[in-house]
Amino acid sequence: MKQNRAAVLDLGTNTFKLLIAEPGPQGFRIIFRKQIPVLMGQDGISEGLIHTSAEDRLRKAMGEARDIIEEYQLDKNQVRGVATSVYRSTRNGPRVIRDLEKYSGYPIQIIEGDEEAAYIYDGVKQALHLGDENALLVDIGGGSVEFIICNRRKLLWKKSYEIGGQRLYDQFMRSDPISLLDQQRLQIFLDSQLFELSNIIFHYSPKVLIGSAGGFETLAAIDYARKHPDADLSRFVDNNHQLLLSSHTIEREEFHDLYRDLIRKNRDERLAMPGMAPFRVGMIVVAACLVQFLLDVYDLDSLKISAYSLKEGVLGRLMGQYP
Repeated sequence: MKQNRAAVLDLGTNTFKLLIAEPGPQGFRIIFRKQIPVLMGQDGISEGLIHTSAEDRLRKAMGEARDIIEEYQLDKNQVRGVATSVYRSTRNGPRVIRDLEKYSGYPIQIIEGDEEAAYIYDGVKQALHLGDENALLVDIGGGSVEFIICNRRKLLWKKSYEIGGQRLYDQFMRSDPISLLDQQRLQIFLDSQLFELSNIIFHYSPKVLIGSAGGFETLAAIDYARKHPDADLSRFVDNNHQLLLSSHTIEREEFHDLYRDLIRKNRDERLAMPGMAPFRVGMIVVAACLVQFLLDVYDLDSLKISAYSLKEGVLGRLMGQYP
């Protein structure tokens, strides 16, 4: 058993993520990372249910993760699992997690949205220099979206909204490409759902939008490929479609061009875009609509994308970096 190592299992709505680390000069050093598409929200999240086929994908992913954890010689008390939106919002989510705990032997906690947001802040701080000015930090999951107002010194405000990519896709992606009517319906919906956030933005006046991992990594990869058409994309993202750099910046007008390109293309055309992660080819449209809404409505200057998120925040706690 490797005494100083730790592993985090991040059970998200779309992806199952495994992170293994050991102590390093910056608190910890990541020695293995992997994400496996599980798409837990398909065929039921909008009806409040995890489908049997999704459970099968999750169990298979956990089996793969367990083999890797054993290969790295970690004991069960060195592993922590966290489960997010789809498991806390569906009728059978808690039972699915209990079954998975019995199958794997690892502890898995269904965390609330506020705790998830705090972990995301801890994780992003390790990838980006936040600065003294306030920023709006956003994590778009399949089931929920976490909004955080923060700066380098402290987390000022946080809230989780159940308006994740899978939910928006189910409700507003009625055609592909997305119709103008559904774009307008989505904007009206966001206006109504984010009324409280609008007041918070007015109070704290953030100038930059920070996107946390997940679908933002795909947006970063596509943007990088557009700017460097002859570059080797494998130097920017790995085989799991995760950023190899800690961060990436897209200016507001650059993102607007990317957004227009995404909403005009159908599934096959998006799939052919360099940098596109195949398992995000559907939800990337509504995610881009949400990002464009935030940039425009709140007059934010740019989008900074962090490769670190929830799992790195949990890992920081496990390794004693945070209290």
